[in-house]
Amino acid sequence: MDALTSFVNNIAAPILLFRAMLTVDFDLTFKALYIVPYFIAALATFAIGGFVAKTIFKNRPGVSVSNGFTSCFGNTLLIGLPIISRSYGEAAIALCLTIIAFHPGILYTAGMILMELARKNGQSFALTLFNAGKNIVKQPLLIGIALGLIGNALNFTQPEIMDATTKMFTFAVLPCALFGIGGALNNYKLSAVWLEASVVSALKLLLLPAIVWLLLMPILGVPLETARVFILLAAMPTGVNAYIFASSYNRGVSVAANVILISTVAGFISIATWLWLLENVIS
Repeated sequence: MDALTSFVNNIAAPILLFRAMLTVDFDLTFKALYIVPYFIAALATFAIGGFVAKTIFKNRPGVSVSNGFTSCFGNTLLIGLPIISRSYGEAAIALCLTIIAFHPGILYTAGMILMELARKNGQSFALTLFNAGKNIVKQPLLIGIALGLIGNALNFTQPEIMDATTKMFTFAVLPCALFGIGGALNNYKLSAVWLEASVVSALKLLLLPAIVWLLLMPILGVPLETARVFILLAAMPTGVNAYIFASSYNRGVSVAANVILISTVAGFISIATWLWLLENVIS
C-alpha cells in the first residue's frame, strides 16, 4: 500500500496537475469577482479547520494543517460538475470551471507552504522560510503545477505520444487513490477519529458554502442565478486530493480518509438541503 501511495503522490497526481494547468484557458476562466471571494472563503475555512484541530483536538501543527486542507478541498470535478450541470444546466459549467481551474494550484500551494512552516522544528523564522521554500520547490505536486503553468504560458502542445502517456497516468490517479483510502480506512478505524472527522466534514459541507454565500450575495451583491453555482460547488464533499495531500506528508491521514467517507455519505443530505435553500429560501 505504501508503494501505491508513493506512486500516486510522486508520479500520477503530479502528472494530472500538470495536464490540468497545461490545458486550462485562463482567458476564459479568470473572473476575479468570483474567484477571489470563493478562495477567501476556502482559505478562511482552512484556517478555521486548522485552528479547531490545534485548540480543540490538541493536534500537532502538521496534523492541524492537514485537517485544515481537508476541510476546504472539495470534490469539485467528479461530483460537483455533474450535480451542478444537472441542477442548473450546461451554462453553469463555465462558471464551475472558473473555480476548478484554480482549485488545485491555490489550495495545494497554500497547504504546502503552511505544512513546511509547521515543521520548523525550533528553527529561526528566516531559516524556516528558507527550508520551507527549498522543500516546496522539491514537492512533486507543485512541480507538476509549475510545469503545467509554464507550458500553458508558452502555448506548449504535448506531442501525441506524450499526451497519450500522461493521459494514462491521469486515469490511474482516482482508482489508485481510492485503493489507498481503502487501505487507510482499514489501518485507521473510524471509531478512533469519528468526532474529529465529523467536525471537519461539517466545516466542508456547511461552513464553506455559508461563507461563500455571505461573501457573494450579502456583501458583493452577486445575483442568485450566478452565486448559487459557487455556493453549491463549495458544498461538495471532500475530494480524494485531501488524502493525497495528507499521505504525502504523513500527517492527518486517518482523518482525511475518514472525512472523505463521511462527507461523501453525508453530502447526499447536505447537497439536497443546499439545493432546497437556494431554490426556496436564499434570495
